[in-house]
Amino acid sequence: MMAERSTFPGFDTPGASFDEPFEMLGGCHERVERTLALLERLVPYLRERGVDQVAKNAANDVMRYFDLAAPLHHEDEERHVFPVLLRGENAELKAAVLRLRADHRAMSAAWGVLRDLLRAVTANPPQADVAALSSACARFTALYSEHVETENNLVFPAARALLSQQEVAAMGLDMRQRRGVRIS
Repeated sequence: MMAERSTFPGFDTPGASFDEPFEMLGGCHERVERTLALLERLVPYLRERGVDQVAKNAANDVMRYFDLAAPLHHEDEERHVFPVLLRGENAELKAAVLRLRADHRAMSAAWGVLRDLLRAVTANPPQADVAALSSACARFTALYSEHVETENNLVFPAARALLSQQEVAAMGLDMRQRRGVRIS
C-alpha cells in the first residue's frame, strides 16, 4: 500500500502517514508544542501592540488547531492506545492512562474557556481581556506539558510494544477513515 500524506490540519508532517500511526501521534505532539508556543507569544504581543491583524491571525491559528486536530488526536489515544494498556497488568501504566484520560477532560474544559477568550480577540470590534487570556493560556499550557511527556516517553512506547502489526494497521485505517482521508 502506498503511504499517503494528509492535508488535514495537524497531520502534515513529512514522512508520517496513517501507515505509521504512532509517528502521526508523535508528530501531533510536535504541532501541539508549536501551537502552544504561538499561544504563549500572543499574550505579550497583545500587551505590547494590542489587537491587530497579526494577533487575530495567531488566535485563529490556535483555534483552528485545537478545534480540529487536537480532538481527533485525543480520540485516537482513547480508542487505540489507552485500552490496550488498561487491559494489561502494569499498574504504573494503568495509573498513567487514568491520569491522561482525566487530562483530556480537563483540557476540553480549559479549551472552552480559552477558546471564548481567543474568539474575543478575533471579534469585530475586538474585546480582548489580556489578563484573563494570560491566565487561561497558562492553565491550558500547563495541562499539556506533563501530558505530552508521559505519552511520548511511557505510554506510546508501551502501547506500540503490545499491539500487533495488524492492530497497528487497523489503528491507522481508523485514523484515516475518521478524517475522511483517501489512499492516493
